[in-house]
Amino acid sequence: MFFDFGIKDAIDILLVGLMLYYVYRLMRESRSLNVFVGIAIFIVVWLFVSQVLEMKLLGTILDKLVSVGVIALIVIFQEDIRKFLYNLGAHRRMRTLLKFFMPKHSKDKDQVQVKRYIMPIVMACMQMSKGKVGALIVIERESSLSDIVSTGEVVNADINQRLIENIFFKNSPLHDGAMVISKHRIEAAGCILPVSHNLDIPKELGLRHRAALGMSQESDALVVIVSEETGGISIATGGKFRLRLSAEELEAVLTEELQK
Repeated sequence: MFFDFGIKDAIDILLVGLMLYYVYRLMRESRSLNVFVGIAIFIVVWLFVSQVLEMKLLGTILDKLVSVGVIALIVIFQEDIRKFLYNLGAHRRMRTLLKFFMPKHSKDKDQVQVKRYIMPIVMACMQMSKGKVGALIVIERESSLSDIVSTGEVVNADINQRLIENIFFKNSPLHDGAMVISKHRIEAAGCILPVSHNLDIPKELGLRHRAALGMSQESDALVVIVSEETGGISIATGGKFRLRLSAEELEAVLTEELQK
């Protein structure tokens, strides 16, 4: 049997190892690592009882538990499975492959539109930074944010520096939530974002930053944060932060990311 081991078997083992490692990472980030370990122990016991010891009665019972357990795991970990499938579809190489099957559009036209609506956002963030006014701005890309929009108040207005500043003014009823920008328009304000439970977030970063990171982990959106405590401007994208940005850096990052 050893001499029958070929390149296909090596690839098979490698793919299984990568799959298990990715599931382990996903469970660790969602604080479900103990569940992952418990499942792994159960599978080892099941294989040992049914394949090695060949206990028919106990093996049959464990077989039935495995069949039902798969459905139970799908129900329990539906959010984690959704996140896994989203990350798979949002992977940059996968998106590059999909572009071959999508209709082409004018890149120059997109660049002009991006430049036109980036500047009001940048100018508003700089003014709010000077006054230490907290803000959370979510910019939609390919993933739809309709579920996030439904949690706030519909605005449906052109992107305007003064409007952005007024929405996040400290006495405004919408200043605590997030603003969603979709299709080059301010779609909604006062929206509720999913909060990240990542334990590696620096302690000096507050709830706005956690919400921004959570949003960037569950979608491909760009999230701009203005800190109420320090006035610092940051961007969350792809589950990572870019902290303490200047006006020029903010404009450059937004332009680069939105033209991809």
